[in-house]
Amino acid sequence: MNIYLLEQDVNDGYDTYDSAVVIAKDEEEARRIEVGKTEIWGSWAKPEYVKVTYLGEFKGKLEDIVSNIICASFNAG
Repeated sequence: MNIYLLEQDVNDGYDTYDSAVVIAKDEEEARRIEVGKTEIWGSWAKPEYVKVTYLGEFKGKLEDIVSNIICASFNAG
C-alpha cells in the first residue's frame, strides 16, 4: 500500500475539501477515493479532476487501518 496526496481545485468554495492524504494500492484507487462526498460529488471533484502525488510507502499493519483517509483539508464557510 502507498500514501498519496490528493488535490482538487474544481470545487473551491465554502464547505469543500481541497486536499487529502490517503492510503491506496495505486494511483487510480487513490484518485477514486471520495473525500467528503455530500451528494453527487458535492464537496469533492470527479476522479478525472483530482491531482495525485505519490508520497511514500505505507509500512503499518493493514488490519490497523480504520479509514483510507489519513487527513483532509476542509474549507468551512
